[in-house]
Amino acid sequence: MSGTATSASPDPRGPLVDVRRRAVELRELMDDPGCDLGLLRRTYAVFPVVNGLVAGWRRAWRERIRPLLSADEPTTLLDLGSGGGDLARSLARWARRDGVQLTVTAVDPDRRAHDFARARPDDGVRYRCASSGDLVAAGERFDVVVSNHVLHHLDDDARAGVLADSAALAGRLVLHSDIRRSPAAYAGYWVGTLPLAGTSFVRVDGLRSIRRSWTDAELRRELPEGWAALRRPPFRVWALLDRAAPGADGAGRVDGDAAGPGRTRP
Repeated sequence: MSGTATSASPDPRGPLVDVRRRAVELRELMDDPGCDLGLLRRTYAVFPVVNGLVAGWRRAWRERIRPLLSADEPTTLLDLGSGGGDLARSLARWARRDGVQLTVTAVDPDRRAHDFARARPDDGVRYRCASSGDLVAAGERFDVVVSNHVLHHLDDDARAGVLADSAALAGRLVLHSDIRRSPAAYAGYWVGTLPLAGTSFVRVDGLRSIRRSWTDAELRRELPEGWAALRRPPFRVWALLDRAAPGADGAGRVDGDAAGPGRTRP
């Protein structure tokens, strides 16, 4: 997709694209090993702003991650497919602000992402160029495993592998946060990213991401036993394996009403 593909425009039909089905045939420009490196770096650079506005990680921090942490006991967290490292840096910063102990490791198998993240100012995050499978093979373990906008990039086999690896790596919680596909999400992003047109891959890839993503009902059908699909506002869906939840057994299954407010069950 190098060359003219890097300047591809969003769907010419504008914000009224039919998103009733997952457009799995679409490929995001940044996933092309031959894409324009300058545009890719500008994409990583703008991720903190875009993710800060739409990804909802402050809510995830308050609801799911922060309650597991303390000022006295260290907790380890792994960010899978960490891209430019903005989520990992935010989580480390929020932990310092709240006075709790959190060791953050950010891994991405793409050397381009790893190099970009490593070039940021020192922020206490440990960056590694590795896949989830590499970590499982090495016998590594973390208390919490998270990812942001990773699952929709993957085909069925790769997604199943990442979910299995996440379950093997995490002792307490896995939270994969992704986009919940809807006409409103697509139209809102189409309009909201107009000022970013042509400056990076953020606009084109973001719109393709929405079309590749799931509804909560669709994702629920794709998750292994013991996982939950949790619908969160405004356009988020979490793939959740919560071994710390009341009523959860060692495999992360949740019994009855212990699933908690708003959780959907497989």
